[in-house]
Amino acid sequence: MARDEQSEPRIGSAQGPYDIEALVTPASDLENSHLDLGSVLVPVVEGGQVTVEMSADHQPESVYLVTPHGRINVSAFAAPKSPGLWREVVTELAGSLRDEGAQVSIEDGHWGREIVALVPGAAHRFIGVDGPRWMVRCIASGPDDVADELGRLARAVLAESVIRRGDEPHPPRDALPVVLPPVLAEQVAAAQQQMLAEQDTVAGEAAPPAGGEVDQPTPAGGALDQVASARIVGEEAAEPESGADDENGDEDVPRSSGSAMQRFRRNRR
Repeated sequence: MARDEQSEPRIGSAQGPYDIEALVTPASDLENSHLDLGSVLVPVVEGGQVTVEMSADHQPESVYLVTPHGRINVSAFAAPKSPGLWREVVTELAGSLRDEGAQVSIEDGHWGREIVALVPGAAHRFIGVDGPRWMVRCIASGPDDVADELGRLARAVLAESVIRRGDEPHPPRDALPVVLPPVLAEQVAAAQQQMLAEQDTVAGEAAPPAGGEVDQPTPAGGALDQVASARIVGEEAAEPESGADDENGDEDVPRSSGSAMQRFRRNRR
């Protein structure tokens, strides 16, 4: 029987998040529209910027799309064959965020339940979708006065995201591997050298060459331009961008994409 391509998902139809195995559009056609992170391909936002946040030990920890309304992170996780993982996560994550001091509400969104966590001056929206042996989660963080605009933008990004689950076995709730594009990986390597050099300088040692420019904050157009001008920041130096408050929102409230999600990842079934 001939394949009915009209009934199969295509990039640009806002029918995602898409499973790459079912997608009509070849991945090669997404080179300048999507940021390819291995397990997830995320559409870049016009006029936005790609930012990589480094952990305390100088390893890439999170990749964000920085937009005029705040920043968006899309991550993929392994899931059982049976659906329903996001519903479990909503309950656990909402409880963790409340314990951390956030004002939490559950809203009905396009794909089902969404978590909205408010801290002084900032809003964090968690959107999840179950797929075939994967779950994708989007976190949108920004000032509370543009939370609705950021929420709409986050849903638009998620609706055009592509998940590459792969055939490797992963325990449910494990984050699927993130692979940085070569150009971005080179920038991260240069940032690692610079961070180590700064540590040596603080320790009173001679600092080696930094290995190139690291901070390039000029927004650009397509994915290739945005990757080329990506911003690399240390976890302790992450600053509010494009009007967005820091993800902490408040010093007393741990990072919304951090501690609660870290517990989520550890509490595997």
